Amino acid sequence: MTTQLAAQAGQGGAVTIACINKAKTPLGVPFDRLTTALQNCYDRFFLPIWGYPVRLYNTDRPRPGDWRLIYFDDAEQAGFLGYHELTDEGQPISKVFVKPTLKNGDQISVTASHELFEMAIDPIANLWAEGPDGIEYAYEMSDAVEEDVFEVDGMQMSNFVHPAWFEPFKHAHGTKFDHLGRLTEPFSMSKGGYLIIKKNGKVVEKHGSAEKEARFRLEDRYGHRSEFRKPDGLRALSGVKKGDAQIAAE
Repeated sequence: MTTQLAAQAGQGGAVTIACINKAKTPLGVPFDRLTTALQNCYDRFFLPIWGYPVRLYNTDRPRPGDWRLIYFDDAEQAGFLGYHELTDEGQPISKVFVKPTLKNGDQISVTASHELFEMAIDPIANLWAEGPDGIEYAYEMSDAVEEDVFEVDGMQMSNFVHPAWFEPFKHAHGTKFDHLGRLTEPFSMSKGGYLIIKKNGKVVEKHGSAEKEARFRLEDRYGHRSEFRKPDGLRALSGVKKGDAQIAAE
């Protein structure tokens, strides 16, 4: 008999996610092995905490109504092929950009797990959690700890926050706020993390350290899921895409 996790009540069973590789750049690992590792990571570590089951499969022809995790060389390729935030059937899409990931020195599995975790909980990046100070925090699973990793099946996977991270009250001693146990309070971040917050109606970024902010500014994050939360003219890395539009930073 299968235990029904509270969070998946009313979900109609596991969400099926089609994994599609459109990138010509080598991923650094066989595609089948990558998807298997992502599924194992999700089932062993993420599912027991968050309770939303997913089933990943590799394909060139996704089934109608399935969510999609698609690998592209870069955001320009995704735009050229016509992929946006939702499928033609109105289902969520997450995108992994291979060239920028490898240029940053990251493993594809880190970016893919980051995108998978966040799509599972906030499929179209439109949820916010209100903190005790009235500031709203983007409901993102890995941004706050995005440079912290752990290993599954020989591949690095992204750290992720726990539900307690979004709860603005005092927690019992020993409460975990992230998978690796590095954070000690809600709405905090590691030195390699960052946050998207809404303060006085304005969307801004906060970084875990000056070093992280410097690295962040060098990345081409255009087309990334986290950029969807910003106003239309500000969905790109400051000064790189869409003219000179810049997002305020704290």
